[in-house]
Amino acid sequence: MPELPEVEAARRALEAHCVGRRIARCAVADDPKVVVSTSRVAFERAMVGRTIVAARRKGKNLWLRLDAPPFPSFQFGMAGAIYIKGVAVTNYKRSAVSTADEWPSKYSKFFVELDDGLEFSFTDKRRFARVRLFDDPETVPPISELGPDALFEPMSVDNFVDSLSRKKIGIKALLLDQSFISGIGNWIADEVFYQSRIHPLQIASSLSRESCEALHKSIKEWNGCFITAGARSLVKSMERKLNS
Repeated sequence: MPELPEVEAARRALEAHCVGRRIARCAVADDPKVVVSTSRVAFERAMVGRTIVAARRKGKNLWLRLDAPPFPSFQFGMAGAIYIKGVAVTNYKRSAVSTADEWPSKYSKFFVELDDGLEFSFTDKRRFARVRLFDDPETVPPISELGPDALFEPMSVDNFVDSLSRKKIGIKALLLDQSFISGIGNWIADEVFYQSRIHPLQIASSLSRESCEALHKSIKEWNGCFITAGARSLVKSMERKLNS
């Protein structure tokens, strides 16, 4: 499923290409499983004429800040993805849809045309994503229930060590708990455990300070390098080296 690097890549692409543009047209899918919190017609009406002020993210959730509320929020689920027509955006492979033959894709859940003609779409092939409309996304679930963002709000080493010392559960289960740290999924967790030489089933409170510091460093380094190196391409390169 998409993890922090893919969602951050989408946020940066929206920030770079869509901020300052006015929404000229919006088409929301008639799919109440994915598009929740309001009707399709009300959602579309709330978007048209608004200007995109910023693209925000916490964990694996992304939202657009407009010049006035409400704001659209995207929870990527198993296969959510952002596509901007004519712009390359890093997406999780299993989220990929074909945009060459069909635009917007039949899997589009939220489509926007901006006043300069640029178009973007949020797609979801598997229908586990959620598209919502909130007056203030950060103050309501699911975003309000998230822990500090692994990239934007990293814990200090001392706070990280102290927090682990009080957790009597397996370290991998803890890192996957989005209320503890948001943005780390199964794939990133496995990578940082490998790099820090920690068994994922080890109880968090049993880790030495040295191990905690190694894990903290790995989380920081992996999040940074995935964003700058194009998400999963670095992992594939490392896998080839390890298997050679």
